[in-house]
Amino acid sequence: MTARPISETIASLMPRAKAELAELVAFQSVADPAQFPKSECEAAANWVADALRAEDFQDVALLDTPDGTQSVYGFLPGPAGAPTVLLYAHYDVQPPLDESAWLSPPFELTERDGRWYGRGSADCKGGFIMHLLALRALKADGGVPVSVKVIAEGSEEQGTGGLERYAEAHPELLAADTIVIGDTGNFRVGLPTVTATLRGMTMLRVRVDTLEGNLHSGQFGGAAPDALAALIQLLASLRAEDGTTTVDGLATDTEWDGLQYPEAEFRKDAKVLDGVGLIGSGTVADRIWARPAVTVIGIDCPPVVGATPSLQASARAQISLRVPPGEDAAEATALLTAHLKAHAPWGARVAVEQVGQGQPFRADTSSPAYTSMALAMAAAYPGEKMQTSGMGGSIPLCNTLAALYPEAEILLIGLSEPEAQIHAVNESVSPQELERLSIAEALFLRNYAESKQV
Repeated sequence: MTARPISETIASLMPRAKAELAELVAFQSVADPAQFPKSECEAAANWVADALRAEDFQDVALLDTPDGTQSVYGFLPGPAGAPTVLLYAHYDVQPPLDESAWLSPPFELTERDGRWYGRGSADCKGGFIMHLLALRALKADGGVPVSVKVIAEGSEEQGTGGLERYAEAHPELLAADTIVIGDTGNFRVGLPTVTATLRGMTMLRVRVDTLEGNLHSGQFGGAAPDALAALIQLLASLRAEDGTTTVDGLATDTEWDGLQYPEAEFRKDAKVLDGVGLIGSGTVADRIWARPAVTVIGIDCPPVVGATPSLQASARAQISLRVPPGEDAAEATALLTAHLKAHAPWGARVAVEQVGQGQPFRADTSSPAYTSMALAMAAAYPGEKMQTSGMGGSIPLCNTLAALYPEAEILLIGLSEPEAQIHAVNESVSPQELERLSIAEALFLRNYAESKQV
C-alpha cells in the first residue's frame, strides 16, 4: 500500500495542526511552581485531555502522579485481536531562559524562515500533535488498525519521576505490545532516524561551607577560605584539561560503533564560536552518546551587579551528570558524590543532595517493530533509509517501561533534530519534519498491524 492517501490527508491537516500547536505552546507549562503557576500545567493537561476525547478516546483521565503533576491518559480501542501500541509525549516544557534573547515571544508560536518557533514546539508538544496527525490520517483512510494508548507526561523536563512511580504502582495501565516514544529526533532534517540509546542522568546539588559568615575581603582575604573559590576549584576537578569528564571510578573511554557525527557538522549544529575548540577526546559520537558528561547547570553566588568586596561563607551549585548505556545511574551518583567530597579543597565542608536520577537506555533494534518503522520511514522520506543513532539526553521513563513490559518493543522518534535547538532560546520545529514523521507514524501503525496478522 502506498503512502499517497496518508500523505495527502496529513498535508491537508497541517493548517489545523499549526493552529493546535499554537494553542498548546501558549500554555506556560513549566512543571516548577517556583517559576510558573501550576495552573498553566493544569490548563495544558486539560487541553490534551479534550483533544483525546475529540478523537473518540475512551477512559480519558488526568492522573495525579506522586510528584504533584498530572499525566494525561486515553485509550482508543482497535479491531478485535489487534496489537496495542502506546504513544508517548510530554506537554511540560523547559523554562524559556532569557526571554529577551528570543526573536519572538517564547509562548507564542511564530513562523519564521520556514520554521515554527516557540517553547515546546519540538520538545515535546509537537510530539503530541504528531500522534494526533497520524491517528487522524488513519481514521480518514479506513480506521486505526491497532488499539492505541496515549500517555502525555506532565513533568518529564523536571526529572522528578512522577509518571515512572505512577506506572510502577499501576502496571496494567500502560501495558502494550509496542511503545513509540515521540520525544527524540532525526539526526538531521530530512534523514529519518530512530534513537537506539539514551544516556541516563543524575542531578546533584552540592553546597560548600567554609566560614560562619561573610567577611571583608580586604581584612581577611588571603588567609580565610572563600567558599565560592572552594566551589570553583571543586567543580574544576570534574574535568581534565581537555574538558573530558573526570569522576573518580567512572569510565571515560567507551566508543560508539554506529552512525558517526562529523565534527564540522557538530560545530555548526552546536553553534560553536569560531576559534573555540570542542572538549573531550575520541569521536564526537563517543563523547555525546557513549561517554559520561558533567555539566554545571547553576551556581548560587552573588551577582556581579551589587556585589560587595566580601569572602563568601557558603556557595552552592547544581550538577548534571549524563550516564552512558552500560553504566548504572545509581552507581554513577555514588561515584560523583564521593568525588565531590574527596576533592573539596582546604578541608571545606561539603554537603551533597540528590534531586533527580534516571537510568540509561538501549533499544533492541532487531525487533519486528523496527522493520515496520524502517518501511514506514522509507515511504515517508523517499530516497532515504532509516538510520539509528544515539542521543545524549535522558528519558528515564524508557527504563521503567522496559522493566514493566519486558516483551514490549520500544521505538524512539521525534521532532528534536539539531536545528530545533531544544532547551535553548528560539526553540523551533520544522513543519516538514512534523508532516513527514506523522506520515511515518501512521504507516508504521498500519505496517505493524499487518505484521501481526501474518
